[in-house]
Amino acid sequence: MATCPLSDLSRREILKMSAALAGSGAFSSTGSAGATQPDGQLTWGLHISLAPTWFDPAETQSIVTPYMVMYAVHDALVKSMPGQLLAPSLAESWTPSDDGLSYEFVLRNGAKFHNGDAVTAEDVKFSFERYRGTASKTLKDRVAAIETPDSQRVRFTLKRAWSDFLTVYASASGASWIVPKKYVERVGDEGYKKAPIGAGPYKFKSFIPGLELTLEAFDQYWRKSPSVKYLTFKVIPDEATRLAALQRGEVDIAYSIRGELAEQLQRAKGLTLKAGLGGTYWLYFADQWNPKSPWHDQRVRLAASLAIDRNTIDQAVTLGHSKIIGSIIPQSFGFYWQPPSPIYDPTKAKQLLAEAGYPRGFEAGEYFCDIAFASLGEAVLNYLQAVGIRLKLRPLERAAFFKGYAEKSFKNVIQGQSGALGNAATRLEEFVVKGGTFVYGSYPDIDALFQEQSAEMDVKKREEMLQKIQQLVNERTIYAPIWQQAFLSGVGPRVGQSGLGLIAGYFFSAPYEDITMAGK
Repeated sequence: MATCPLSDLSRREILKMSAALAGSGAFSSTGSAGATQPDGQLTWGLHISLAPTWFDPAETQSIVTPYMVMYAVHDALVKSMPGQLLAPSLAESWTPSDDGLSYEFVLRNGAKFHNGDAVTAEDVKFSFERYRGTASKTLKDRVAAIETPDSQRVRFTLKRAWSDFLTVYASASGASWIVPKKYVERVGDEGYKKAPIGAGPYKFKSFIPGLELTLEAFDQYWRKSPSVKYLTFKVIPDEATRLAALQRGEVDIAYSIRGELAEQLQRAKGLTLKAGLGGTYWLYFADQWNPKSPWHDQRVRLAASLAIDRNTIDQAVTLGHSKIIGSIIPQSFGFYWQPPSPIYDPTKAKQLLAEAGYPRGFEAGEYFCDIAFASLGEAVLNYLQAVGIRLKLRPLERAAFFKGYAEKSFKNVIQGQSGALGNAATRLEEFVVKGGTFVYGSYPDIDALFQEQSAEMDVKKREEMLQKIQQLVNERTIYAPIWQQAFLSGVGPRVGQSGLGLIAGYFFSAPYEDITMAGK
């Protein structure tokens, strides 16, 4: 990849890089009436390829992307909704025991799967037992038993009191999203991903791999019957092409429009730019645990952090809407510790590299990232190059990126990200503590402190321990946080309620049953 000197990394230069990576699709400056869309249908232009693994809640990773499908096709016992982090859904209520060792859920009468079968306690038990997503070990190591006293009640018994059970089960994993036991047993796991049946507001209609997913309204959905008949999700990886499709009325909502293209969108008649805070992004130094690697030296890791001008990248790529927070944990999470703000100091970065034995910098290998955010990676790489840290960009499709990240197959530097909900404890367990899905190495004192807080029922004491862990992560430069990224989307004139921003901390459209067409 081409690089440019530090003095040339102005906002305009980063805008040019972002536009170049976005492609060269045509874009005109006035809105379209959207005549190409059939009546009763809204269409999304997606920035990523849809992976069939996201059709099955059992395989949910610690990322937000699968929920793009799950909020439409599936439903959960409890899930995040507008105004409620944990809203009753397929469960109308739940009750924890006084000793914190059990939780009993009462199912909602009348809730149905798309094939007409009632949602029962057996489906809830089956869904939990077949769950194999990234929080599987965390949950199953702590759950002693699941009982179904009758068809409408489910009781989870824990091995020991665990403050975060409901947070992990219902918010930070896909384990509480329910699938129909009889149907899955009949068609098998692979058959289920080809023709999923859920209990959500929309039912599966068709899927063309790599191109398009179409869903049809389920008018028997318990909460309300959706007002839009069909939802279509078109895969349009090229950013400029997505924007052109929005302009021509071929899509109604275009995800992830950044840089100069976002500026053009703001100026376009009939189109609206929506900005919502999304996931946190960071650099993870995968080789820091290897004594032979330059990244083993904390001075080198700190130099990389000091080399990045986050504010300039924010202005250029997300028009100043992102939040520079200095942590891999969003500020909105429970038990959040406020770290010092990241500093941009390339002179200090070069000094630290020289002290570490790299006065001329070094060849740092590869920089792995999600291809949808390669423009961010390119901007960061140029700043690192300017202080002598030379890396090669390795963008991967999202499913492949997270698979490699979780399998610990990457080396050198990873541009990590997570938009998963939860709290500080759930984020630390996945990304910092020994055994975490995305943890390449850990510190014994941090691991021990995390286990101690996990068993602590006193909220204040837990907060002190979790904030101490976050402080240690910061002091040891395990990560170089970039920001909590603003997710910029374009909305066309046919849309009434887009669903964007309705659920706190969630930046895709949802709930889908609340989405409307203009004038209806």
